[in-house]
Amino acid sequence: MSRLFHLAALLSIAPLALAASVATAGPAPASSLYYGRWAVSEDRPVFTARGREYKTIDLAPCGKDFCGVSVADNGRCGPVLFRFLGHRALDSNQDYLRGHGKWGAAKKNVVIYAYDDTDATPVKRSIELYLGEGYDFGERSGSMPKFHAGYARTGKALCKAR
Repeated sequence: MSRLFHLAALLSIAPLALAASVATAGPAPASSLYYGRWAVSEDRPVFTARGREYKTIDLAPCGKDFCGVSVADNGRCGPVLFRFLGHRALDSNQDYLRGHGKWGAAKKNVVIYAYDDTDATPVKRSIELYLGEGYDFGERSGSMPKFHAGYARTGKALCKAR
């Protein structure tokens, strides 16, 4: 009898534990300061073939996560360039994201810094994206980025992750 009781107890507790672990992951928030269409804000940007995919990106929820999707010059949606856990998109989170991104056929580390551009009138949200071997992309580090650009939000994200 006690063996049957323990089996029944285990079977009743297991679904609760599974539900609790799934609930903590949480979906991406419906809105975020990171979401939107972002375009390189430099005056005369120059892109390599691999860097061209990062010229304009849409940051938007994709399932429980949020993704960066390449946007071509003609507005066509391209490949998913990077993906972050959904809870990282919360506005209350720190002002940078770390993860992995696509660089041609290779996978590189990606860091995105978000900040308010106080030089602009009105103040605008901006991001800087670094892609390379490490996470410390400082001038004197041994890990210079393969790609770096500053972005300004140009509107709502229209592309969805495929």
